[in-house]
Parts: sequence; C-alpha cells; structure tokens
Amino acid sequence: MFWKILGVAVYLSILLGIGVVASRRMRDLRDYFAAGKGLGFWSVAFSARATGESAWLLLGLTGMGAVVGVRGFWVVLGEFLGVGLAWLVLARRFHRLTVRYDAITVPDYLEARFRDSSHALRIVAALALTVFVIIYVSAQIDATGTAFESFLGVPWLWGALIGFAVVMAYSTAGGFLAVVWSDVFQGVLMFLGLVVLPIVGLLSVGGWQPVTTRLAAMDPALLSWSGGTGWTGLTLCGTLGLALIGLGFLGSPQIFVRFIALRDEAELSRGAAVALVWTVLADSGAVLTGMIGRAMLTRPGDDPVSVLGNGGQDVLPMLVDQVMPPIVVGLFIAIVLSAIMSTVDSLLVLASSAVVRDIYQQVLHPELSDQTLVGLSRKATLALGGAALALALAVGTLVEGRTVFWFVIFGWSGIAATFCPTLILSLFWRRMTAKGALAAMIAGFVSVPLFKFGAPALPGIGPYAAQLAELPPAFLLSFVLGVVVSLLDRPGQAAVADVAGELEDAAG
Repeated sequence: MFWKILGVAVYLSILLGIGVVASRRMRDLRDYFAAGKGLGFWSVAFSARATGESAWLLLGLTGMGAVVGVRGFWVVLGEFLGVGLAWLVLARRFHRLTVRYDAITVPDYLEARFRDSSHALRIVAALALTVFVIIYVSAQIDATGTAFESFLGVPWLWGALIGFAVVMAYSTAGGFLAVVWSDVFQGVLMFLGLVVLPIVGLLSVGGWQPVTTRLAAMDPALLSWSGGTGWTGLTLCGTLGLALIGLGFLGSPQIFVRFIALRDEAELSRGAAVALVWTVLADSGAVLTGMIGRAMLTRPGDDPVSVLGNGGQDVLPMLVDQVMPPIVVGLFIAIVLSAIMSTVDSLLVLASSAVVRDIYQQVLHPELSDQTLVGLSRKATLALGGAALALALAVGTLVEGRTVFWFVIFGWSGIAATFCPTLILSLFWRRMTAKGALAAMIAGFVSVPLFKFGAPALPGIGPYAAQLAELPPAFLLSFVLGVVVSLLDRPGQAAVADVAGELEDAAG
C-alpha cells in the first residue's frame, strides 16, 4: 500500500507544480484560453490525444475488451479514422481560418466565419458547451472515485473529492497552458501504461495462444468481429455505433482549440503522425488489456460484469495487481488518474471560455480588461467544476450499474453532434449560412437526448436505435438540417458571399 500511495502522491504533486509554473507564464486572456497560440506539435498531439480519450480509455474501453472481446477493435478503427481525418483533412483549413479571424475560441471562429452580428451562434455554442461539459466532467469525477476505490480501497466519495480538488487547483491557476503541459505529461503516462501492460500480461500467461484458448473456452463470441451472432441488422447497427464514435474527433471544441493554439501550420504533419501512432497503440492496448485480463482473471461460467466489477471496468486495476510489482502499481494508479484529469482540466477551461469570453465579454461587456476577465475565468472554472461535482455525486448516489464508457459517451456525443457537422460544413461549403449553422447546432444539441432515451423505446426500430447509439443519427440530422436551412436562407447566402475566397485560401 505504501508504494501505491507514494505513486499517487508524486503524481499529484507534479500536477500542482505544473499549475504553479504555468501561472507565472500567463499574462492575459489569450494565454489563459489558447496558451498564447505558441504550442508545438508534440504538445498539441499529446494534449489532444489525452483530452480526447479520458477515463473511458483506461476504464471503459478496457472493460469493453473484457466483456465483448475483439469486437472492441471496431472502436479502435473508428478512433483511428476520426483522428486521421481531423489532423490530415480538417486541421490545416481550421488553423488558417482561425489565424485570419484572430479567433481564440471555437465560438469566435463560428461567429466570424458566418458573419453573425446577432451573437446567436456564440450564445448557443456557449450554452451547449456548458451543459455537455458539465455532464462529461461529472463522468470523469465519477471515474476518479472508482479509480481510488479500485486501486486503494478509498471510499468512492473521498476519491472523487481528492481528484476534483487537485485538478481544480492546477487548471484554475495555470489556465490552458497548465492544461496542455499536464496533458503532455499525462499522455505519455497513458501511452506507456497501455503499451506495457498487455505485453507484461502476455508474458505472464505464456503468450497469445493461451489467451485465445481460454477466451474460446469461456465464450467463442469473444473472438468474433460480429459478437458471435453473425451479421444481422442489429449487429450491423451495433458495430456502426462503435466505429462511429470517431465522429466526435471531427470538430469537437475541446480538441480543435488545440489547433487554434498551434504556433505554425508546419507542425501539423508531424503532429498527425504522433497522434495516429498514439491512437493505434494506446487504444489497441486498452482492448488487449481487457481481453488478457478476462482470460487471466475469470473462468468459464463466470459473469465478467460481476467478477471484474463495475461492468468490467475493474479489469485494469485487477490485472495490474496480478502481474505488476507493488512499486509499479502506484504508477498505474497515476496513469488511470491521468486519463481522467487530462480531460477534466481541458473541458473546464473550455467551458469557462464559453461563459466568460463568449458570453460575458463578447456579448455583455466588451469593455472589460483582460486582467479582469482572467479573474472571472478562474471563478467560472470553479463554478462549473462545482456543478459537475454535484452531478457526479447525484449520479453516483442514485444510479446503480452505471459504466464510465456509456456515461462519457453521452457527453461526448452531445458536444460532437452540436459542433462537428457545423464545423465540417463551415470549412468546405461556402454556402453554409449563420441560420443553417444555428439550426444544425440546435438540432444536434436537442437530438442527442432524444436518440439516447426516446428512440430505443419506439416499437420496431427501438432495438436498432439502441444498438446504433445516439451519436450517428444526431450527427446526421444536424448535418442535413444545416444544409437544408442554408439552401433556403437566401439573405444569409448573400451575407457570406465573400467567404468563398477565404475558404479557397484556407484550402490552398
């Protein structure tokens, strides 16, 4: 236990140190929300990957690997495609346009791109970010409590409160720069942990062949890409639901704000290589960790959901205890916490930028100084974090049988469906108008809870909707409405007539 506590203490101390150092580098609001637009490709790549993954990678995807086996690799494929398209197709255009518009937030970019003087896009974007970020962050706080409970035996409530206090301390002090620095540190830990653990597990069990033999004896479906049911309509919908999780990388603000902070577009190609290698190895390592843990820790006839705890989410800490020496177990606790905190800090700073920069300053009080706004931003970060903590405590108390994977995916889907279709269209289609963007964002925002809770209850199509999950249909509806409303908006098209040249320059 000593080594476990020491590992956590060292890790948390490093994060607090990062916050102190970053706070001394911060001069104004541009530094607080965009790190002065001076980040290199290593920082952006590791920060984007650490933020894009969160607790669902270390706890959720490993648990999925344990429960469904190789079918979890559909998520890996979807993530690889999503990350690749974001870096190789979207990022360069987006970076060039944000430089042209001098944007430091995604709502800044949207308002400038669509010539929206009404601030409607900015307000809707900020409200959507606030709502879904609180949900997303609450899932991470919930996962913090689970991690402390699984590894250290600390009660869930105290674990959640400890992790929350540390991440609030360094993110409010150092802003986006502290977030990025901590993400690089945490992204390296996550990558190493998910590459090393399955290798050590395979060495402990005697190689891949014993793993597949044991899994086949437990359930042959664990080695089937279709889940053992053949390619039925339900199976296809479920597979699409897993693979299309990668849609969220195509414009989610918590990831694309890193492209705003990039110092030079020449960094993009190198950053793309780092991000793609990170994704393939870390995500594959998560699925393999779950499968190896299932083979080593359960027997034929066991229910993995109960034996491996929390819907299979305890498979990683259980496997670490099984195959790693005590001194390394403390490091893996830090790795799990890294996955959680690297997302919490990014989202809280993002949401505070939405509240303070995009609503309070740009809409209500444009005369306020940066120094005043930095102080308000810290207060907003604390307030939003407090709201997320309250939601996490309520869900943790009232909802039994929840899993981090699906809890996180709901918040992820909400942000993605609200922003990604609009951002994609804004980069490639010159006729996209402010009204079209507004319709698309509202449709994405509203349809995620409808497809999550309403569609599965419909007769006939309900089971298919449940398997497909909420993101793909919400994304499609948002995209279609954005196109249709823009085509019908003749005055709006006249207002963005001069955008064509800007998009050509961005594509050149």
